[in-house]
Amino acid sequence: MENLEDILKRLRDSRSVNGDAHRPDDRPVYTEQPEESCDICDGRRWLTLDVPVGHPDFGKAQPCECQAETTASERTARLLRYSNLGVLSRMTFDSTDPAGVSEDEEARRMFASAYETALSYAEEPQGWLIMIGPNGAGKTQLAASIANHCIERGRPVFFVHVPDLLDDLRSTYAPHSLISYSELFDQVNDAPMLILDGFGTQSATPWAQEKMQQIFNRRANAQLPTIVTTSMNVSDIDPYISSRMTNRGLSRIVEIPGQTLEPSRDLGSIPEDMLLRMTFDIFDVRGNNASAAQRTSLENALESAKGYASDPDGWGWLTLFGETGVGKTHLAVAIAAERKSRGQPVFFTFVPDLMDYLRSTFRPDSGIVYDRVFDQIRNAPLLILDHLSSDLLSDWAYEKLYQIVVHRHNSRIPTVITSPMDMADSSGPIISRTQDQSSGTIIRMDAPDYRVNRRDGSRRGAPERSNRRTRR
Repeated sequence: MENLEDILKRLRDSRSVNGDAHRPDDRPVYTEQPEESCDICDGRRWLTLDVPVGHPDFGKAQPCECQAETTASERTARLLRYSNLGVLSRMTFDSTDPAGVSEDEEARRMFASAYETALSYAEEPQGWLIMIGPNGAGKTQLAASIANHCIERGRPVFFVHVPDLLDDLRSTYAPHSLISYSELFDQVNDAPMLILDGFGTQSATPWAQEKMQQIFNRRANAQLPTIVTTSMNVSDIDPYISSRMTNRGLSRIVEIPGQTLEPSRDLGSIPEDMLLRMTFDIFDVRGNNASAAQRTSLENALESAKGYASDPDGWGWLTLFGETGVGKTHLAVAIAAERKSRGQPVFFTFVPDLMDYLRSTFRPDSGIVYDRVFDQIRNAPLLILDHLSSDLLSDWAYEKLYQIVVHRHNSRIPTVITSPMDMADSSGPIISRTQDQSSGTIIRMDAPDYRVNRRDGSRRGAPERSNRRTRR
C-alpha cells in the first residue's frame, strides 16, 4: 500500500486530468518518485501492534524497521510531506503566544490553559483532543503546533481541513481518478495521528455525514490519536459523533474563547437611560388625551405587565401589540428592569437589530460564531423581542425568527413580544404561537401616540424608540 503523500499526489494529478481545478490548493504538490514499498509495513513506515485492548501499546504507532537507516533530517522532511501541513508548518508552540491575543483577562487565562493542554498532548499523544472555540480563537494554531511538535520528534501526523478531505474523497469517484476511494479512505482512517481541522464547516449532506461517522467510529474503536477543531457546540453536533467526542475514557474537550466574541456582550442588554426612563411608576395610563376606553386599555396592559414581571414562568408568554407610540416598549423595558432588580437574567433585543447582528456573523471577517449567538437567544431564561413586524423582515430573517419562536414555544420558555401588527386578528406561523392561550396572553394597547402634539400644543416624552425602518 502506498504512502498517503503519494496517494494525495496522484489524486491531485487526477484532478488535473478531470479538469477539477476549481478551487485553490495551497497544500504542497509532491514531485518525488515513490520509493520501493516495504514488505513489512506496505510502505506506511509505521505499524500498529496487534495487541488486545487495554495493552499499554494498543493503538500506538511503532516505527517499522525499514526506517532504521533513515537520517533525522530525511525523516523530518518526509514526515512534513506526509503531514499535509503546507504553510502551517511554520506554526509552532514557540511562535504562539501562550496567553493568546485577547485583551480579556479571563479569555487569556482560558487560552493559557488550552496551550498547556495542547503542549502536554503533543508530548504524549494519546486519545482524542477536541478544541472548541470561535473563528480566530487559535484552534488551528494550536493543532498545527501539536503536529509540528510531533514531527520534530519523529511521529507521523496527518493534518486535513475537513471540507478538503471530503472533496478529495468525492474526487476519487471521477471516471479518470488515478486512485480508488478505498485507498484514500483507509489511509485517513488508519493514520497514526489524525488532525481534523474545521469540523462543522463541511456541507451537511447525508453522504458527508456518513463519511464523518465512519471516520470517527473507526478511530474511536482503534483508540487512535485524533485532534478535532470546531466552532460548533458539542450539543449541536451529530449525536453519533458527539458521543465519541464526549467519551471521557477517550477524549478531552478544551474550550478556547475568542477575542472576537466581545461584540456579543452588548447584544441583549438595555441602555441604562432606558431602564431609568421606562419604569412602571412612570408609565402614565392617562395616555395622550386618551378616551375612557383607551385608558382602560392602558391600565390593563400595565397591570398585566406588572403581573408578568412578578412571575414570568407562571405567565409564559406575553404579547403587547398596538400602534406605534402607545407604550409597548416602555412596559417591556419595565418588565426587564423588574427582573434584573431581582437578579434574574434578561435578553432584550430590537428585532430588526437582532436580525442584522445574526446576518453579520456570516461575514468572512466575522469572528462571531452564529450557532453560539443563536443558541444564546433561543434559550435565554427571559427573552424580550421588541418590535416584531414581518414587514421589516427578509425571508432569511423571518426564517431565523421563526426558528427562535418555535423553539421557545415548544419549550415553554418565558418570552415577551411587542409588535405594531394586529396580533389578535392576523395569522401566520409566528403569530399563531403568540395566540396559543395555553402558553401565553395577548394584550391590545389602544391609545393615541405619545409622541404627537397634544391639544394644548405640548408634547409627551416618547417611551418608545422610532420604529421607522425600510424592508430589505
